[in-house]
Amino acid sequence: MSRMVSSAATPSPTNVPLGVRLGYAVGSFCTANFSTIPGLLLLFYMTNVLAVPAFLAGVVLFLPKAWDLVANPLVGRWSDRTAGRWGPRRPWLLAGAVVLPLTFALMFAGLPLRGGPAAVYVGVMFLLAATGYALYEVPYKAMPAEMTTDYHERTSLLQWRMVFIAISVALSGIVAPMIAGQTLDGHRLMGVVFGVILLVAMLGSFFGTARAPFTGQQRSEGTLRAQIAAARTSRPFMWLLGLSSAQNLAAGIMLAGAPYFAAYTLNDPDATSTLFAALVGPMLVTMPLWVWLARRLDKRGAMVLAGSLFTGGAVLVVAAPAFGSLWSHLVVMIVGLGYAGLQLLQFSMLADVIAYDGAVSGERRGGVFTGLWTAVENAVSALGATIYGWVLALGGFLASDPDNPVTQPGSAHVAVVVGLSVVPALITLAGVVMTLKYDLTAGRVAAAVRAPSAAPGPVEA
Repeated sequence: MSRMVSSAATPSPTNVPLGVRLGYAVGSFCTANFSTIPGLLLLFYMTNVLAVPAFLAGVVLFLPKAWDLVANPLVGRWSDRTAGRWGPRRPWLLAGAVVLPLTFALMFAGLPLRGGPAAVYVGVMFLLAATGYALYEVPYKAMPAEMTTDYHERTSLLQWRMVFIAISVALSGIVAPMIAGQTLDGHRLMGVVFGVILLVAMLGSFFGTARAPFTGQQRSEGTLRAQIAAARTSRPFMWLLGLSSAQNLAAGIMLAGAPYFAAYTLNDPDATSTLFAALVGPMLVTMPLWVWLARRLDKRGAMVLAGSLFTGGAVLVVAAPAFGSLWSHLVVMIVGLGYAGLQLLQFSMLADVIAYDGAVSGERRGGVFTGLWTAVENAVSALGATIYGWVLALGGFLASDPDNPVTQPGSAHVAVVVGLSVVPALITLAGVVMTLKYDLTAGRVAAAVRAPSAAPGPVEA
């Protein structure tokens, strides 16, 4: 299809000041905490503290995410159309800060409910928390594409975000389980502590991006349905969405399975924290390496390498029952090395897709793209916990509470390992195959931004 480029896009690259990079990056504490803690602890909290059957708990984790498929594109559209002295995105960061921290704490409040009633209460609080997350996260993800027009500057900008995500994932995966333990009071305290962290981080990103440069388009036209249709006809966006969904689904399965793997395979519930240290450690030290690899191999090549490392590490987890704790931590570090690259590169590539779309369409609709992205991301992450819950159910896993412990059958122990290794490995491998279909290179983005035209036209499929 022919393509026309709007002059609304800024043709020259923009360097993002360090203060803005850090101000934006601190918001990743919201992203990582809300993505990690429910995925890591909520299934275990329901099955082992609130005595919710595993199958029902898996359904409860997934159903609120169906709402994201409606709410997130709407929030994206609203943020695209928002104008004022705060910019199109920042007012929505503040709105999310009002809703999410409180409902997150209430999700783990531990009312005197068990079984089905407990599942209903947790599901309602999870739905409200997911709404607050949408208000914040959808515009937050759209901002990097509008801070600079440079293909590699976006990767450099986002490496700070990945460092903060690593710190936050460490807090979520190490500190949160330590606080929560396996008790009702522990989960209640953890909810309050991390609700406060969410509030501080979300307000920090709101104020920290006050001086962020804006290089995006100045208008947003057409109906929401038309803009969603435009996103669906964008070949780079759809392939990126597919490969990212595979990666996030695999990560969601492994997150949900970590407490079970620690308790039933390693016979050490406290190993959940050390496993997470092995997972996020590479993210803290390898960001410059992945930035270099993205320049050397282009982002697609670096993404294939990252996905291959994730897949290989997950396969090696199968041998954990035979080789024990040290082996498990070493192979999780391999998974973590791949995970670090996947996290950095997928969001850098999303920013490229948004910038490319703005250049060829002349419109500001990054919010619609990130709304669809975040809705699918949240759904597949929650689906990861659901799938793991179903794998446990197929293995005959028995629900319990602290006052009534049970002995799990051998088939349940097998399900714990298979769900954490073979299933996510196969899914990630599918993501690697989809990465080969992604073709938005640095040259294509640069050509779109440079092409002179004053009239917008259709986005190239």
